[in-house]
Amino acid sequence: MNDQADPLSSAASQLVIITGMSGAGRSTAANVLEDRGWYVIDNLPPQLLVSMASLLDHGGDGDDDGSDVRRLCAVVDVRSRTFFTDFRDGLDRLRAGNYRPIVVFMDATDEALVRRFESVRRPHPLQGEGRLLDGIVDERVALRDLRAAADVLIDTSGLNVHQLSTKVREMLGDDNSPDLRVAVMSFGFKYGIPLDADIVFDMRFLPNPFWNPDLRPFTGQDRVVSDFVLAQSGATEFLERALAMLEPVFAGYRREGRSYVTLAVGCTGGKHRSVAITEALAERLGTGRTHAVTVHRDLGRE
Repeated sequence: MNDQADPLSSAASQLVIITGMSGAGRSTAANVLEDRGWYVIDNLPPQLLVSMASLLDHGGDGDDDGSDVRRLCAVVDVRSRTFFTDFRDGLDRLRAGNYRPIVVFMDATDEALVRRFESVRRPHPLQGEGRLLDGIVDERVALRDLRAAADVLIDTSGLNVHQLSTKVREMLGDDNSPDLRVAVMSFGFKYGIPLDADIVFDMRFLPNPFWNPDLRPFTGQDRVVSDFVLAQSGATEFLERALAMLEPVFAGYRREGRSYVTLAVGCTGGKHRSVAITEALAERLGTGRTHAVTVHRDLGRE
């Protein structure tokens, strides 16, 4: 992204392109935006990106009150082997025409994608006569450069529909939202580090409430566990130093035009320590020009 005002939080026309791995949640993200008043076009061929963007200027079919389309989202998926070339060509033409598209890439692990396709009993669009995993691997190879160049990466591997909806809503805030939105996500290392984490904190240096029979049934969202975790040596010092460290990082993100950041806070299982610290960190971060939301990826998995 360039160093101009962030289009996701400005009153100007907004253009978001959602793409990424098949089965990673593109339709769910699109539904969230549609519910919030965005004009959404699903399954758009990349060759039509420029034609689609003209709706921002002319209002498309037009509403009864004659208002223009001010927030436009296109969902683009892989339908051909020339997808990446067509997509990049479309983006270049949009930027040459003074549009400022924001590319959101939805991703998930191969395991999560296989599980989702098997649950709906549908083939992968690139599977052909091969295995489901073959199609996923081919698509990942085809999209790897686009993934690296995307403005926003969302890993949906451990998110249910409601958690993903919350994350998309926070990412694409209202016009008067703060200029930096931070998702503070707790997770369990035994389930893997979130793919979309910008910064990862490890809470396994703190005593584990799991080994306390009185605390084991509770989670880091319960006061008894939160008080225990925050009372441990190093917990308060960590929070203070983490906040101090994040100040110049967030300032740099703002200078680079980034509007959304994911902080991942991990412990062994994602139930006690990481949850308590995530809640405490989000509470301290959510002030002024920063808005913080908590996502507990692995809570309830054990």
